[in-house]
Amino acid sequence: MINSIHGLLTMHNPFFSIIIPTYNRAGFLKPCLESVLSQDDPDFELVIIDDGSTDQTAAIIAGLGDQRVKYLRQENKGPASARNLGLTQARSKFICFLDSDDRFRQNKLAVTRQFIQKHPEYKIFHTEEIWYRDGRLLPQKNAHKKPSGWVFENAANICSISISTAAIHREVFNAVAGFDEAFPACEDYDFWLRATAKFPIFLIPEVLTIKEGGHPDQQSKKYVAMDRFRIQALLKILESGGLTGEQRRIAGLSLQAKCRIMALGARNRGSRENALYYERLSQNVAPTN
Repeated sequence: MINSIHGLLTMHNPFFSIIIPTYNRAGFLKPCLESVLSQDDPDFELVIIDDGSTDQTAAIIAGLGDQRVKYLRQENKGPASARNLGLTQARSKFICFLDSDDRFRQNKLAVTRQFIQKHPEYKIFHTEEIWYRDGRLLPQKNAHKKPSGWVFENAANICSISISTAAIHREVFNAVAGFDEAFPACEDYDFWLRATAKFPIFLIPEVLTIKEGGHPDQQSKKYVAMDRFRIQALLKILESGGLTGEQRRIAGLSLQAKCRIMALGARNRGSRENALYYERLSQNVAPTN
């Protein structure tokens, strides 16, 4: 069941729709929401999807008193479902997502709008970000350097596009659909594979999102061996028939690499059956040159 708590939105369609999925993140939620509501550019709606929280989430949101806020609650179905519900409620052409433990810098929307208006040929924008873990600034590795342009290879090898930094035109979702609810984790990796196969991405060279890591309820903490979901996503897009020859080669190589990692991990844990599965899967994928 979906319950709408309040949603007193202005009549015009705003420039941005900000979608925040949240589940039992009351300890992080207030600064996340404040970072949106205090934006220099006020032309947005904020769509909060409560994915069945049992903490003080509802009370925090009820106290906002801002007409740009729309709050919906559903039974716990996971982040992909929550984001998809947000997409059905969003009214703007450009959609931004923000995880409920992350924050926007105050000029996030204003700067993003400037680049959107300067580069109308692009449908996807993302920005630089900084990470904190357990309250400490985390240095960025070269492997996580943000890409720009046609970035399918980056998306396949490592998920270097953070969903909390992105502004995505609705046309992208019309073309590649939303988030696959069959994925309990790495649903963003699956989405970026489909999106970057069809659309180039523009990197806004400013740090406009602040991400918080290290807490135990993160998806990466819930599931060991996250590469198994990335392998599932790569198999899915390879079977879709929608890739170019070069994209199929890239996806195949990435799949083989991830299968080798999973096979090695399984052997180290004494799981011979799983190791054999990934070794055979790797051998059955023959990337074209």
